[in-house]
Amino acid sequence: MTSAPPHADKIVDLLAAGPTLSFEFFPPKTDEAERQLEKTIHELAPLRPSFVSVTYGAGGSTRDRTRDIVVDVNRTQAFPAMAHLTCSGHTRAQVTALLDEYAAGGVRNILALAGDPPADGSDPGGDFTYATELVELVRGHGGDFSVGVAAHPELHPRSAGDRAADRRYLAAKLAAADFGVTQFFFVADDYLRMVDELDALGCSVPVLPGIMPAVNVAGLVRMAAMNGSVIPPELVSRLEAVADDADAVRDIGVEVATELAARLLAAGAPGLHLYALNRSASVLRIVADLGLRPA
Repeated sequence: MTSAPPHADKIVDLLAAGPTLSFEFFPPKTDEAERQLEKTIHELAPLRPSFVSVTYGAGGSTRDRTRDIVVDVNRTQAFPAMAHLTCSGHTRAQVTALLDEYAAGGVRNILALAGDPPADGSDPGGDFTYATELVELVRGHGGDFSVGVAAHPELHPRSAGDRAADRRYLAAKLAAADFGVTQFFFVADDYLRMVDELDALGCSVPVLPGIMPAVNVAGLVRMAAMNGSVIPPELVSRLEAVADDADAVRDIGVEVATELAARLLAAGAPGLHLYALNRSASVLRIVADLGLRPA
């Protein structure tokens, strides 16, 4: 593939012209997994996504791989790449240095995240506590970044169930950013209620719904537990009944994700953010079933 000059498309502008279609990848840990990701990007590129994003391991464990993938995709593809960036366990100097590298590589989109605390409850260290502190640092950087933040339709897993406080914090965080992207969820009403609650607080910043098509039952349950996402019992039953049949699991995942996406778009969602899990098959089917032709 020939290289193209890095482009400066900013997600805030793409959303203004939306609806958008975007895909999320994670940094591969092996050379074989890296080849798989390259294959997936090649297979999804004809869909002309508005942008793609690449996640960031806890405590910066995938810092270099995330950076390299984001910069390369941003340089070689016809669509921009957004870098996930967590601040937990990082110093301001470390984050600033990484932002310098992104700016030099032509990357103009950052998803600013607090990051998960260590599983053992220990202090992660670093100079940051909240995502809003990272947003402020990115805003003050000379790279002219478009900044997104995370949203949780079913409440943040560390909100202690205080819905009103959760939404106030989310509205304040979104007000400092350009857009939001949700954790994956399965019930459209959870997202629509969140949007209504934010609107009641005077927050109209666009929030992209994150949708994850099931491809592996155990993996989906594990990720849902980590993120505080609720899998409807009837969906769990359907998936567990065919857990040993990968094709059947994928079929259900595509069906459920397509129905959810269609309802969200009909209700006015600013776009769709599909968790590709570094594979193209489910995403290709969902986009085809929805009849989407991204601009």
